[in-house]
Amino acid sequence: MALTGADLLAKVKEMGDASKSDLVRAAGYVSTKKDGSERLNFTAFYEALLEAKGVKLVNGTGTGKRPGGRSLSYVARVQGNGNLLVGKAYTALLDIKPGDEFEIKLGKKALRLMPVGGGGEEGE
Repeated sequence: MALTGADLLAKVKEMGDASKSDLVRAAGYVSTKKDGSERLNFTAFYEALLEAKGVKLVNGTGTGKRPGGRSLSYVARVQGNGNLLVGKAYTALLDIKPGDEFEIKLGKKALRLMPVGGGGEEGE
């Protein structure tokens, strides 16, 4: 059974810097395909994680649609000047305010933004 709420947050905190796949698997967001292989349901995991942290998805449907009807793509491009822009719709989903500070953690071809003083569990 998939973990939700406080149980999900506790599992994520307990597992620390485990891989995303390991987190999704340990939290129970796994199903079996017709061929018998496992399928990790990252979308359901992240939606449950956001909800557990008190973030309500826009219009409560979990579709990622904003009131204007446009869908969030969850893809960002590096701009010509080398900057990576995270749009207002995404910061609003996470209740990030102007002036909030983040530590940038580098991984293998990945960036993680961790709130400064957030205790390590925010933004995962």
